[in-house]
Amino acid sequence: MKINIINKSNNPLPEYSTSQSAGLDLKAFIPQSITLKPFERKLIPTGLYIELPEGYEAQVRPRSGLALKFGITVLNTPGTIDSDYRGEIGVILINLSKDDFKINNGDRICQLVISKHENAELIQVNEINKSVRGSGGFGHTGNS
Repeated sequence: MKINIINKSNNPLPEYSTSQSAGLDLKAFIPQSITLKPFERKLIPTGLYIELPEGYEAQVRPRSGLALKFGITVLNTPGTIDSDYRGEIGVILINLSKDDFKINNGDRICQLVISKHENAELIQVNEINKSVRGSGGFGHTGNS
């Protein structure tokens, strides 16, 4: 799949870390370092603009290393970029640790996963088919 991208940052285009990675690494595009204080959130620009084909979305997801080592995650994960959005990709990061976290220009801040989706037609009815599970949810099956 080919996707048109405008890169207004001074960083290289996003890349997959390995040949079988699902997500492209996105980098911060900031004129000066940003410090995220504990429980603070900020919108971090990337300088990237994409043109997705119809029927696809891009999902902004956290980087597991940042989450585990530093408590940094994407607040609205996964963030969805619709195929008709043409603005800059921004990433809402939050610091869930007790320590300040410094973000520098060019730091890898999240992953971008391209995903196919379907648009559903909703049909209003008075009842739906029953299932074995029924309405049990939120841990009802006993699995964590």
